[in-house]
Amino acid sequence: MIQVMMGLKGSGKTKRLIDSINEAIASAQGDVVCIEYGKQLTYDINYRVRLVNSKEYCINNVDKLKGLLSGLHAGNFDITNIYIDNLYKTIGADRATGEAFILWCAEFADTHNLKITLTVSDDPAAASDAVKAYLV
Repeated sequence: MIQVMMGLKGSGKTKRLIDSINEAIASAQGDVVCIEYGKQLTYDINYRVRLVNSKEYCINNVDKLKGLLSGLHAGNFDITNIYIDNLYKTIGADRATGEAFILWCAEFADTHNLKITLTVSDDPAAASDAVKAYLV
């Protein structure tokens, strides 16, 4: 299952993401991972969440992010929740590439019984119908 928190800059996506992460860590049956662009969330989320700074691992395109997600899952089957903050900044891509990645995430999450939540800085009205199905 995936969820996409989409909105323009300043719309409160990061605050909603932090709340969602902290709720997940309280109720998750497994491990929670958050992939962030930079180190903004370090003091805002529970210490039990595994924070991954995408900049430190040179994650700057879709293929690298797919590899990271696949590697995280392959290395730890106990992960139940994955959060990705600032998708477009992380992969350095446009709407079409980002939406294709979101659809890949939906398939990946279903295959491996994961819950993936992403934040995207974009106008929700401009999203494709396929992506609108995942908006929260």
